[in-house]
Amino acid sequence: MVLNNTVGGGNFQAGQAFNVRFINPDAIVGKLDFAPGSIVADFGCGSGYFSLPIAKKIGEQGIVYALDILPSSLETVSSQAKVAGVTNIIVKRVNLEKEGGSKLADRSCDWVVMKDMLFQNKNKVTVLSEARRILKDQGRVLLIEWNDNDVSIGPDKSLRISKEALTEVIQKSGLGILDEISASNFHYGLILAK
Repeated sequence: MVLNNTVGGGNFQAGQAFNVRFINPDAIVGKLDFAPGSIVADFGCGSGYFSLPIAKKIGEQGIVYALDILPSSLETVSSQAKVAGVTNIIVKRVNLEKEGGSKLADRSCDWVVMKDMLFQNKNKVTVLSEARRILKDQGRVLLIEWNDNDVSIGPDKSLRISKEALTEVIQKSGLGILDEISASNFHYGLILAK
C-alpha cells in the first residue's frame, strides 16, 4: 500500500510504502482447529464476521451460536447466513455481562469466539467467566481485541484494553493464555483455555 498523505497523525513520506493488514477471518479460522461438528459460541457476534466462516468450516453437523444483545446484529447474521446458504447458525439475543448470560449449557462448547467485544463491556470478568462455564474441558477461546499501538482506526485509546491488563482479567476468570496469534496491525489475538 502506498500512502500519499499523513494518516492518523503518523509521519509518512509521500510515496512511502508499508504493509497494512486487517483481520481476515477466513485466514484465522483456517489456521485454528475448528473441527467438523464443533459447537461454537460467537460472543458479541456483530454482523457475523466470524460466525459465517466458522459455520462453513465446521460443516452442517456443527453449530455456531451467534450471540449478541443487539437485535439488528442478529438480523444481519440471519440474513447473511440465508444468502450464503448456511444453515448451522443459531442466533440468540443475550446479555453476556450477566451470570449465565449466554443461556447455553455448562461445558457445551468446543470454542468461544470474542472479537472486539471486551473493550465494550464493563463486566469483563463476568463475560470471560461465562466463556469458561460453557467451554468443554478441552475447549478453547479465540479472543481478539484492539491493540493500543496504533489508534489511527478503531475506538479511542481510552476504551481499549492492553494485552497486559487483559491478562490480569483473564486470570481472574479462571482461564489461561495458551497461545498468541497474529490478528492484524491493529489487533492482538489470544487463544485461551481452562
